[in-house]
Amino acid sequence: MYRAFGKRALDLIVGGTLLLLLSPLMAAIAICVLATSPGPALYRGIRAGKGGRQFAMLKFRTMVKDADAQGPSSTGADDVRITPAGHLLRRFKLDELPQLINVVKGDMSLVGPRPQVISVVNDYTARERGLLAVRPGVTDWASIRFRDEGEILKGSSDPHGDYMRLIHPEKVDLGLKYADSVSLVTDVGILLRTAAIVLRLRSE
Repeated sequence: MYRAFGKRALDLIVGGTLLLLLSPLMAAIAICVLATSPGPALYRGIRAGKGGRQFAMLKFRTMVKDADAQGPSSTGADDVRITPAGHLLRRFKLDELPQLINVVKGDMSLVGPRPQVISVVNDYTARERGLLAVRPGVTDWASIRFRDEGEILKGSSDPHGDYMRLIHPEKVDLGLKYADSVSLVTDVGILLRTAAIVLRLRSE
């Protein structure tokens, strides 16, 4: 029952409330991005959603304009394409806030496996395609486990290759584990853990 109806209700109630409450902060961030780096405030990355359906995942832009054409999608914390404001937004996970719009629209859920770029999804094994059985999420167990992903890839000469070797396999395992055991208790637990991590980062 929760998987079929309750999860979407939670997304609409919590996601919609957060979007309303955080809209002044999001407007201030958008102005900051526009004022400190040429280009749009939002980045629209094409990702695979539930069932493989493509959608535009929204983020505040943290890299220079047209960064996709200048390097790989996987980035270390020292990637030269990241703007000064982008470093700050990434550190405190503020760049992810526009995904609340994706949640309300139904492209994403508050909790679920993080959405992947199409090129990676096209190479999924039959097992990995199990990730597409649920809506991708803003956060999940893998987001918590690899909250310092940029630091892991820092200094890499092949960030995408190192991502696929060092991070991707465990992310898949954690995502499949979640997809097989969706529940209200799990979702609330992940949301609380994520909030605690973000609050701790802001206090450091």
